[in-house]
Amino acid sequence: MFKDKVAVITGGANGIGKCISEEFSKSGANVCVIDKVEGDHYVGDISDKATLEAFSKYVIDRYGHIDYLVNNALPLMKGIDECTYEEFEYALSVGITAPFYLSKLFIPHFGIGGSIINISSSRDRMSQPQTESYTAAKGGIAALTHALAVSFAGKVRVNSISPGWIDTSCKVYNGADAFQHPVGRVDTPIDIANMVMFLCSEKAGFITGENICIDGGMTKLMIYHGDNGWNLEEK
Repeated sequence: MFKDKVAVITGGANGIGKCISEEFSKSGANVCVIDKVEGDHYVGDISDKATLEAFSKYVIDRYGHIDYLVNNALPLMKGIDECTYEEFEYALSVGITAPFYLSKLFIPHFGIGGSIINISSSRDRMSQPQTESYTAAKGGIAALTHALAVSFAGKVRVNSISPGWIDTSCKVYNGADAFQHPVGRVDTPIDIANMVMFLCSEKAGFITGENICIDGGMTKLMIYHGDNGWNLEEK
């Protein structure tokens, strides 16, 4: 299904992005990764407009078209007490502006059946203290998703995924850490990669503008003292 297709993944050098890249590669796709860390991929900071333009040109010059764009790069996470104006702007540049501009740059070059997947977060609906820059970026990308889906109707399907607690080291958690997830475990990158592959496939041809939360049911479970393996310990 994905043989000889062209998949672009931002932030694809590590974690969820790396897992997505590997799944596309195993399925026969040509994978183009951009990441700011050094490695065997296009190296660049996607907060920079010129970098986005150069990268999109690189992809089209090399392959002539694109089939899938996965906006996965991780925004900066800092809270309102310490986050500066410039840091907040940077988080939004990585988390919202770059996905917007890459979508704009690539849209004339998408093949038939193309798909854009934006990686949001369950933080688009819940928060921890001092996470404003990250949470704002993730909420923004979720909203941008349905706007793009409407604007690109008939050309490209656009969907977003909101991961919950993802452990990129694939450590096995027990006790309360696992119990807070109705499925009984913490998510791993392959849980997200599997959904990306599905949403890019013909099987999801009638799905666009949607946000799919993959969190093991964590955001649906109300937890009280004594429930689900949780106990309040006063200090």
